[in-house]
Amino acid sequence: MSKRFKRYIVTSALPYANGPLHIGQIAGAYLPADIYVRYLRLKEVEVVYICGSDEHGVPITLEAKKRGISPQDEVDKYHKLNKKSFEKFGISFDIYHRTSDRLHHETASDFFKKLYDKGILTKEEHEQYYDEENQQFLADRYITGTCPNCSNENAYGDQCERCGSSLSPKELIDPKSVLSGKNPVLRKTSHWYLPLDKFQKEWIEKWIDGHKNDWKTNVYGQCRSWLNEGLKPRAVTRDLDWGVAVPLPDAKGKVLYVWFDAPVGYISATKALTKEWEKYWKDEESGLIHFIGKDNIVFHCIIFPAMLKAHGEYIVPHNVPANEFMNMEGEKISTSRNWAVWLHEYLEVFEGKEDMLRYVLCANMPETKDSDFTWKDFQARSNNELVAILGNFVNRVFVLMNKNFNGIVPADQYVVDVNIDNELNVSCKTEVAKAIENYNFRHALNLVMNLVRAGNKFLSDTEPWKLLKENKTKEAGEILTYCLQIIAKLTIIMEPFLPFTSRKLISMLNLNEDILKWKNIETLKLPKGHKINEPTLLFEKIEDQVIEEQVEKLKGSKKVNSRQ
Repeated sequence: MSKRFKRYIVTSALPYANGPLHIGQIAGAYLPADIYVRYLRLKEVEVVYICGSDEHGVPITLEAKKRGISPQDEVDKYHKLNKKSFEKFGISFDIYHRTSDRLHHETASDFFKKLYDKGILTKEEHEQYYDEENQQFLADRYITGTCPNCSNENAYGDQCERCGSSLSPKELIDPKSVLSGKNPVLRKTSHWYLPLDKFQKEWIEKWIDGHKNDWKTNVYGQCRSWLNEGLKPRAVTRDLDWGVAVPLPDAKGKVLYVWFDAPVGYISATKALTKEWEKYWKDEESGLIHFIGKDNIVFHCIIFPAMLKAHGEYIVPHNVPANEFMNMEGEKISTSRNWAVWLHEYLEVFEGKEDMLRYVLCANMPETKDSDFTWKDFQARSNNELVAILGNFVNRVFVLMNKNFNGIVPADQYVVDVNIDNELNVSCKTEVAKAIENYNFRHALNLVMNLVRAGNKFLSDTEPWKLLKENKTKEAGEILTYCLQIIAKLTIIMEPFLPFTSRKLISMLNLNEDILKWKNIETLKLPKGHKINEPTLLFEKIEDQVIEEQVEKLKGSKKVNSRQ
């Protein structure tokens, strides 16, 4: 955290409301942001966490048309599903808004009008494909044809999904309209553009180079490659009937391009959350942090900042800690091929095991390079680390305490392991904080687990069960009291990563949630005579059969796709 702010506004990329969430999205943009925000709250720093559904754009209209429903029905379905999935998984948004909301339409429309009135936007006429049968201009995804690079006959007007080439509709061989199946014709149409080339020279280049040392290298590198190629004016409107209507009299049948209206959704969501929204967006003492995947870097590091700067009333992002992609079982996650672990399905099959997935996704987070999720690794980490180390440590301490001391803290003074105590009160607290503030969440989690390992080793080395057999009750009580102190402090340290487990421990320790403050890591102490509760199982072992079922399910998806 190179600069500290009076308050923070943290956002995660608005997920597109045309399908359910998968674990790649969670590991990329939502879990890291949630860890960061939970940490800031523990530090008692003012922060709001903003997100919502991105509900406009061509993929939504295409999917709705395919299913014979309205675009609104389509987004309603997935907004509800994804909002519920986020809540069950413990992603702690302060608001989960949506871009089809009236307040968002007003906010995005006003934003466009401000740029228009300032004379920033330019109007240009060009030729675009038009479906004569449906009397409609065709957006890129409404056109398919043969890819000029790999001869794939089902390439879209913006991309070939077989070879990955970026395309424009005019590059397609034998283009056809998705609406009618017929060859479209070229007709002239007008659109408004954001002159990014002008902003590059005036401001963007210096601003991005100023973040060379505090932004992730993958983020800065991608931004630099765009700048080296030279930015070009980018259209901010489209010929569609679903979206935010362009607020101009000569713009009938035109809406704001989804890349323009979606990031304004962060502002409209904050407006919906609080009447004090302006202090987050218009005060230089507020730090704006965007958590995204690498496919969104250009929008959040170049285009949206250019929009904010051009508008003139808003702060620009302080940091954009984008992650790379998480693959699955050695292959790229593909929603179209159903090659994914869907969050809502995981939550149904693995009910009560939210923290196991949070743990594995964090431990394998694609922070600087692509990572790979496998069901076998999920099982191994869950069983060998959460069950065998954390769960085992806590369970042994609680069982011994309840069996031998009726769950009552027996000692004021206790045996202290100097190394563990230093890690608890100084090293771990400081280093975990530093790692989180620098967006190194994998390292932060590893530091927490190292502390658990140290506690486990201390318990094994001191063997209080042997002391109890030798009637050395006082010595055993002091050791177990110290182990309870470790667990109590761990409850705070692990909360950003494992919030459900943290609250289970609070209940087992018979404490209140108001202990969840970072400063309490040093001062928290269970007094002699404090009564703890009976232990509950923190984690259940993941059996081979459960994993085999998930692997077979994936194999089934592969077989279905191979036949298509």
